[in-house]
Amino acid sequence: MSNIFTEAELAYLASQSLARLATVGPDGAPHIAPVGVFYDPEADAVVVAGHAGTNFGASRKFHDARAHPEVAYVVDDLAGVDPWEPRGIEIRGTAETFAAGGEELGARITGVMPFDTAWIRIRARRVLAWGIDTGSFDLRARTVA
Repeated sequence: MSNIFTEAELAYLASQSLARLATVGPDGAPHIAPVGVFYDPEADAVVVAGHAGTNFGASRKFHDARAHPEVAYVVDDLAGVDPWEPRGIEIRGTAETFAAGGEELGARITGVMPFDTAWIRIRARRVLAWGIDTGSFDLRARTVA
């Protein structure tokens, strides 16, 4: 049982493959990058990692998150188009960067995808969701930490 996410939000995260991670670069400019959707139930947090061999620790998103840990992570899609039914979740929080342990984490939370050594954990501070526990155009926002 999560203290951060509703059961419907967890089911939604589990059903999705693609998210976007927004970070801030050294010059203060925003940067957004597509990333996978991974939830770690032990930490009750989302995780960003690269596939084994990608040198994720050298990526801009990893360096940005290390230097400026305030990040946003968005997962969204369309449940339908006629009528238009957007749904999604935005997680605003603090990134924790790790230079080691990604391999074990990937094996534990995915069972199939080997993660690169470096990885990021995002501790939610605020969660905004639409079209999951509510109607498509009803935003549900809450502070969780």
